[in-house]
Parts: sequence; C-alpha cells; structure tokens
Amino acid sequence: MEAILVSACLRGVPCRFDGQHKASSAIEDAVAGREVVSFCPEVAGGLATPRRPAELVGGDGHDVLDGTARVVEDTGRDVTAEFMDGARRALVAARHGGCTEALLMPRSPSCGRGAVYDGSYAGELVPGDGVTAALLERNGIAVRPAPGV
Repeated sequence: MEAILVSACLRGVPCRFDGQHKASSAIEDAVAGREVVSFCPEVAGGLATPRRPAELVGGDGHDVLDGTARVVEDTGRDVTAEFMDGARRALVAARHGGCTEALLMPRSPSCGRGAVYDGSYAGELVPGDGVTAALLERNGIAVRPAPGV
C-alpha cells in the first residue's frame, strides 16, 4: 500500500495556529486506500497550539531553506528555527513511513504549495511554497495542496 504524508490538521487534529482543524470528506476521499502518515511540522518544531499567526517574509520556503527569507509571527517574533526544525522532522517522518507524496494544508507557511501568504498579514497570496513543502520537494517527495480547503 502506498504511503502519503498528510498535514495532521487535515486529518482532524486541532493543531492549526488557531487551535482548529480542517478535516473534510474531500481529504478522506483523497487518501482513501493509502497508508497515511499524519504530521504537523509546526507542532513538531516546538510551537504551541494555539499560536500566533506566522507568515513568510522576504520570499517563500525555498528562500528560507537558502537562508534568504524568514518566518515571522504577526508580533515580529522570528520563528524560522522552529519552522526549519519541523520541516526536517516532517522529512524524517515521510522517509520513515515510505511516503513518496504529501498532501498538505494550502497557503500555510509550513505546508503551502504553489501559493503562500505574502508576509503582510493582509490575506494576500503570492506564488511560492511553505518551508516543509519546499524541503519535501527538494528531497523527491511530490507535494500537492489539499483539495477543497
């Protein structure tokens, strides 16, 4: 059976920054028949639930991995180290679980794929990937945003 890494919030774990989850029947349909490895990189990186909103500043997750962008909470607190640690732990979990694909929470500074918030906290999206999505992609794990979220 093929394994897939899935953002834990998409599986009903209340680990989003606002203490909520985003489980849905569309997610269950998308992973049906697969072995699911649920994972929240932000919690794994040491951040609490609930927590302050964070956005990527100065680029996307690839830029964070390259050291040219940061992840910053709306208070100005830099949480790049926590996001990097969580991304590395997600990669370990994916490899350990034999995952070749990941289904991640859209727009997240960790899990976003294709579009992320622009760092202004105004709800504006820009093209790019979150830190975990970027690290997984760089390591050969196909990342796709969750449907219907």
